[in-house]
Amino acid sequence: MKFLRYGPVGQEKPGLLDNNGNVRDLSGQMPDLAGAALAPEKLAQIAAMDVSKLPVVKGVPQKDLRLGPCVSGVGKFICIGLNYADHAAETGAAIPSEPVIFNKWTSAIIGPDDDVQIPRDSVKTDWEVELGVVIGKGGSYIDEADAMAHVAGFCLINDISEREFQIERQGTWDKGKGCDTFGPTGPWLVTPDEVGDFDNLKMWCDVDGKRYQNGSTSTMVYKVPFLVSYCSRFMSLQAGDIISTGTPPGVGLGQKPPVYLKGGEVMRLGIEKLGEQTQRVLGALK
Repeated sequence: MKFLRYGPVGQEKPGLLDNNGNVRDLSGQMPDLAGAALAPEKLAQIAAMDVSKLPVVKGVPQKDLRLGPCVSGVGKFICIGLNYADHAAETGAAIPSEPVIFNKWTSAIIGPDDDVQIPRDSVKTDWEVELGVVIGKGGSYIDEADAMAHVAGFCLINDISEREFQIERQGTWDKGKGCDTFGPTGPWLVTPDEVGDFDNLKMWCDVDGKRYQNGSTSTMVYKVPFLVSYCSRFMSLQAGDIISTGTPPGVGLGQKPPVYLKGGEVMRLGIEKLGEQTQRVLGALK
């Protein structure tokens, strides 16, 4: 199933995408795609319903019907750095001996096609197409063999990053990762049964029509079940938490010379089976 949230900013309602591309309203079945509603067994119950009996929402999603972030009430937005061997190589970094964990602040989360705002004083804002994992059942010290039982589904994320803030301004990466609008999420929350082989999904990112990233989840160093288990060693995971699992090569930082967003560009990105995003880039705040 493909679950989603639709409507104006701050007023989104839960829904799903039927086989004809129509949005069906789920607000009679759950208050939102958040918390307990994300439990795998709850989503499976909805998947077993006769979807044709759910109300149809007017509009074409991502055209005349805005989609919001595909998950609400996110408690933690956890990210994994340097998790693609070919991306580590382009940045001149060694493959880490353990996963690198950093955070995006939840205030960064926006809808998949909402505008991205370059922050004040930014000179190195960059793009990163990533596979997101949404936790459906919480836990601590989760065994790797049981990890997928804790996953509600997968989604597309643009891990937008300000490289000067991230690398050159002292401290951890977090200050360059969590600026407002730096976390477009969605369009869909896709359940694992529909995604299938999540270790071999094509992924790409274009800026103004030029393809910069053209990769695959097959080059991930640390795979999804391990990452869920690993993160749960250092924090309890709760339903609605997101783990963004890293990016393939082709980011602006890796170009020779580097290429960064200035404002006015259009980013388009996608992952096989998880949909596409399109964001207009607004110039730096004054």
